[in-house]
Amino acid sequence: MNTMAAERQALNDETDEALIELVTDGDRGAFAELAKRHSKRYYRVAYRMVFNKNDAEDIAQEAFLKLWDKPYLWERNKHSKFSTWFYRVVVNLCIDRNRKKRPFLLKDGIEIVDNKASTVDSLDAQQKKQILKKLILGLPERQQVALNLCYYEGISNKEAADIMGVGLKALQSLLIRGKNTLREKTKQYCERG
Repeated sequence: MNTMAAERQALNDETDEALIELVTDGDRGAFAELAKRHSKRYYRVAYRMVFNKNDAEDIAQEAFLKLWDKPYLWERNKHSKFSTWFYRVVVNLCIDRNRKKRPFLLKDGIEIVDNKASTVDSLDAQQKKQILKKLILGLPERQQVALNLCYYEGISNKEAADIMGVGLKALQSLLIRGKNTLREKTKQYCERG
């Protein structure tokens, strides 16, 4: 086995936490190994949150670039596992991306007339809104509150966590569970229909 292959094998055998320590010292090989191990996983996480292939790719790439530029943000003393911490990095980037894409909401009672939209399209959109509303109302209360504060009210996760009296991790867990439940209920609804 040549030296380069032996080095790759040695990196392959390292834990994520050992690799991030090497990345902190500027080790490109360790960074490449982390990216190889996790890029598909974090792309899938991003895709499930933003539902757009290009955005998910951009988010995963941005997260890895942040890791290369600021690997010291992961602190062994504060984070039990690198993958847990990096998951939060990706989730936060997804949340930020979703917030930037959030459509401008008009006050109730204001109607927009679109002469190009057919009546069927209009009814279909209204029906989808009603179904989503019903599915959200079927969630456990804390998940409803977390989703409403963070996604519909545009409140930051930190502020929403303070409002709900939970930690940031607990809030993120509520959001993820709420979204996953909605996704599953929507899938079940579509399969029935």
